Amino acid sequence: MIGVVGDRNEAVPAHLAIDAVLDELELDHEWLATDRMPADDELASLDGVWCAPASPYADNEGALRAIRVARTRGIPFLGTCGGFQHALIEYARDVAGLEDADHAESNPGAETLVVTPLVCSLVEADGAIEPVPGTMFATLYGDAPGRERYHCSYGLAPDHRDLLDERGLRLAAVDEEGEVRAVELTGHPFFVATLFQPERSCPPGRPHPVVAGFGAAVASYTSRHDSDRRLWGDRRLQEL
Repeated sequence: MIGVVGDRNEAVPAHLAIDAVLDELELDHEWLATDRMPADDELASLDGVWCAPASPYADNEGALRAIRVARTRGIPFLGTCGGFQHALIEYARDVAGLEDADHAESNPGAETLVVTPLVCSLVEADGAIEPVPGTMFATLYGDAPGRERYHCSYGLAPDHRDLLDERGLRLAAVDEEGEVRAVELTGHPFFVATLFQPERSCPPGRPHPVVAGFGAAVASYTSRHDSDRRLWGDRRLQEL
């Protein structure tokens, strides 16, 4: 089961697109409202976590907690748009030592703003993507530049770019100006976050390569854990 973190709204095109592509990939999923987020142990039972667009969320802390569980438990994670932004904040707070890291949209007066307004808004805009060679993102996407759909006005603050990269949240794609458009976590089975919305570039029968990669990671994780659960069950039967 994939937990889709976000406050689902049928007026948000990305939310409908996420449902459609996960259904096409035959991946069971449920939406997890940020202000009614399950306990950590329940989150840890998921086979994947997708942090969806349309922030600020009803409860930003609920979204950050779900991201933290996916990151620390090795659960496949995909963050898109708002999910990208909150993945940056979670990592900045819990790994990079910026305990008061925050988002300029929801808390503009915060001392440490890791997510700040983009120089040019990308609301309902297309933008260039250049994969960073040697990354998982480049393996999935290919080395050639592409164009992707956005609906955002906030991104990674330039002042914190190098720190996050040095601490393991690697730059995975940039635009033509070198601004960060995707990141990935070194050493994690699958932890990728994109400022663009790949779910909206999924024509029937052709899921976006990043979404397809996430789906494959979820399937592998599910298979591995089903095997572990069967092994545990067989041992229990032998003990009875």
